This record gives sequence, structure tokens and C-alpha cells, in this order.
Amino acid sequence: MAEQGHRSIKRFFANFLNRFWRHALIWVCIVFALFPVVWIISASLDPANSISGQKLIPPNASFINFQRLFQSEQHPFGIWFLNTFKLCIVTATLVVLITSLAAYAFSRLRFKGRRSGLFAILLIQMFPQMLAMVAIYLIVFMLGEYIPALGLDTHAGLILVYLGGAMGANVWLLKGFFDTIPKSLEESAMIDGATHFQIFWRIILPLARPILVVVFFLQFMATYSEFVIARVLLADTNNLTMAVGLQTFIADQYAKRWGVFAAAALIGALPIVILYWFLQKHLVSGLTRGAVKG
Repeated sequence: MAEQGHRSIKRFFANFLNRFWRHALIWVCIVFALFPVVWIISASLDPANSISGQKLIPPNASFINFQRLFQSEQHPFGIWFLNTFKLCIVTATLVVLITSLAAYAFSRLRFKGRRSGLFAILLIQMFPQMLAMVAIYLIVFMLGEYIPALGLDTHAGLILVYLGGAMGANVWLLKGFFDTIPKSLEESAMIDGATHFQIFWRIILPLARPILVVVFFLQFMATYSEFVIARVLLADTNNLTMAVGLQTFIADQYAKRWGVFAAAALIGALPIVILYWFLQKHLVSGLTRGAVKG
């Protein structure tokens, strides 16, 4: 009995230590992830509006930095926010429509060059757009000579560049999901006289809603936070995106605008959080139901 009790105590401590280090690791990760958020919230509520001497719990906390943010004529944050939201919605919607058409063709249709085309898309996607920044700038500049609406310092030209950079990975993502949809559904529709486009629009897209939500969210988030390309192609203050606009707060005097910058960053993070909150069920199902299948 004594030996059995000793084993039980030993097993209890072993299980306790096993659970303890797991929970400790989880809490370390949570603190590591939340500390920057808490620091930004603290900075946004600090009326001193300065990075020097900032404390985790600011004395005399107030919302004065939020008032300064929307009262600044030199930094039209509201316009930047609307520009960014417009770019994200249009780009993400077009990416879903175009890539779903391409993915359906690669998944269901059999044509010459299909396999090489898939690998070519993937290979091109391996090169980041920043490596081709000079070429992108020249292409958009030359395009603007013939079609001014698609030239430099235009949202349409920026969307065009974003679309080109989003095709590869998203086509593969959608194709992998389309491959998991039974072909028998399409064969039954063909017997009833449906065309490929009718099958795609009325059968494939409704079944692929989870992965379409994933692609939309990933592209929305990528466009929302993109800085380099927008910084190169946009110049007018009223055309800037939020990422580029926020950089102007700290470009020269960040020590004097730190609180306003923190307030803008906090407001700017809300759309992504809200969008994820509403789409999280579709995101989980889309990523677990064959979305990454090759």
C-alpha cells in the first residue's frame, strides 16, 4: 500500500509539472503578444504626447490625443482611413473574383500548359514585389502616360499592382480547395444542361464560401498593412493610405507626436479585429477543409 501511495504521489507531481510548464509557456506567449498593445493604449491616453518618460499607467490619462488626431489639418487621418478601407475592399473583392475563376480553370479544365502554368505562377510569386519596385514604378508611370487614371498617385494604379502580387498564392489556395469538391456534382449539373460558368457560379462558389472568406480576409489584411508600394506610388497627402499617413506622424518629430501616433494606430487596428471577429468561423473552416491541399 505504501508503495502504491508513493507511485500515486509521484504521478501527481509529474502531471502537475507537465501542466505547469505548459500553462507557464502559454502565459509568457500571451504577455509577450499583449504587451505592445497595452503600451500603445497607454501612449494614446498619455496627454504628454511624448515617448520620453512614458509610463505603463500614465498620470492624468485623457483622450486629448484622439482629439488632436482628428483636429489636425496637416494630417487628415479620416481621409487616410477611408482611402485605406476603399482600397482594401476593392482589392480583396477583385482578388476573390479573379483568382476563383483562374483556380476553377486549373482545377477542373484540362488544357495544354496547365501544369507548367501553375508552377510558373508559383515561381513568379516567390519573388517579392519589393525586388521589382523600380520596374513597377516605371510600368505604372508609362501606363499613366496613356491612361492617366491608372498612373502614379492614383488608387486605381495601386490596386492594379496589388492584384498582380496577389494572384499566385491565392490561386493555389483556391485550387486546393476546389480539388476537394466532388466532381459528381458538376457531372450531374452537366447532364441537366448547365454550362461551366453556371456550375462555377451556382455550385462551386457556394460550396467554396469558407475559402473565399479566407482569401478575402488575407488580402484585406495584406492591403491594409502594406507600406512600401503605397509609399512609392502615392504622393498627394489626400491620396495616402493609413500606413503611409501614420509614418508622417513620426517621420521627423516622433518624440512630439508619439501619443497622436499611438491613438491613430489603435483606431487603425480596430477594423482588422472587428473583421476577424465576424469571419472567424469561416476562417477556421476554410483553412481546415482542404484549403492547403496541393
